Amino acid sequence: MGIHVIKMPDIGEGIAEVELVAWHVEVGQTIKEDQPLADVMTDKAAVEIPSPVSGKVLELGGRIGEMMAVGSELIRLEVEGDGNLKAGAPVRETKVETSPVVAAASKPVADVPAEKPAAPRHDAKRAPAEPRRAEPAAQPRAALAPGERPLASPAVRQRAWDMGVELRYVRGTGDAGRILHTDLDAYARTGSGAARASQAHGYDERHDETEVPLIGLRRAIARKMQEAKRRIPHFSYVEEIDVTELESLRTDLNRRYGDTRGRLTPLPLLIRAMVIALRDFPQINARFDDEAGVVTRYGAVHMGVATQTDGGLTVPVLRHAEARDVWSISAEIARLADAVRTNRAQRDELSGSTITISSLGALGGIVSTPVINHPEVGIVGVNRIVERPMIRDGAVVARKMMNLSSSFDHRVVDGADAAEFIQAVRGVLERPALLFVE
Repeated sequence: MGIHVIKMPDIGEGIAEVELVAWHVEVGQTIKEDQPLADVMTDKAAVEIPSPVSGKVLELGGRIGEMMAVGSELIRLEVEGDGNLKAGAPVRETKVETSPVVAAASKPVADVPAEKPAAPRHDAKRAPAEPRRAEPAAQPRAALAPGERPLASPAVRQRAWDMGVELRYVRGTGDAGRILHTDLDAYARTGSGAARASQAHGYDERHDETEVPLIGLRRAIARKMQEAKRRIPHFSYVEEIDVTELESLRTDLNRRYGDTRGRLTPLPLLIRAMVIALRDFPQINARFDDEAGVVTRYGAVHMGVATQTDGGLTVPVLRHAEARDVWSISAEIARLADAVRTNRAQRDELSGSTITISSLGALGGIVSTPVINHPEVGIVGVNRIVERPMIRDGAVVARKMMNLSSSFDHRVVDGADAAEFIQAVRGVLERPALLFVE
């Protein structure tokens, strides 16, 4: 038997380090060639690292949230044959902590949960965790001491994450106290005294605290928003739009073509209206390199579509929106949303936008102040549609109204230009036949 060291591969594009966001294996596990080992983040995408060989995991080379340099040791395996490690080289006894560790900041764009955050902290002093001893398979284990790593497979850990269960509270009935799927099922039915004791009821005083380190996508969002607000002098403009006719047209299009072309939401119609309006406002479909002092205006409209995922906000890019009809836009939005929510989006699908649209749908509120997606110079925020009484031709009538709340980079976009652009979008939306006229 030999030892095979797998190093952090070169992801490409000049990337020198990546963030480790999830392990798919654990020490002692036997793995096969091409089996996923870990997920890492670059400043553009999540990347899955597969194993080039089969073997048994001896050592994990990093902790969740740690920044790892390209070429650093990722994992050690015991393999058949000589392996690739020189004879006599020591094997470090590295333990990977359960809770994430926040290292130097990075700019990842997708997140894969690996562990639930640490259990709530209490005021009482903790006794040091005792070394874990193997127990007979038939003897369920009690709750673990704080800081002790539960023994469970990656599949069980992922399921526990989805269920919102702290594994250290679950009694394992497998070999050496390993937690099985059946143990999760039992816990879900009955819970445990330790877990229940940490839950407050009614008017009980609470003194628990939970630390949630920022890693993966959440860290990327924090950095991106901080950088955008620090570098860009935002100003916002809000306009009210009557979308009664637009909604009527959308309903009719879905009735006529929904089964053959797909059903339309308001979003593709809004994007098409922006594409039409941007023809007269090229300074808004642009990116500003404030270090070089250069504004690049684009003929192509690569629309960033802010998309909420389980890990946080991601902005996939709808490329060449100017060359698509509303059904093509709708289909591409659905494809991109599925890709980012299942962590399958490619790097080129997550970069290169020239302007962004952000919509919370029914949760869109009345007014918002969206943050510009740096280095773009404009973002359009869509608020919810509400039916309100309006006066038309002297009569009070029910109309469907919606606000557009937009932000612009005041270094590049003047207030008058921003207002005229949104008014142009409004003009198309309130006369929706213009969406289909060239």
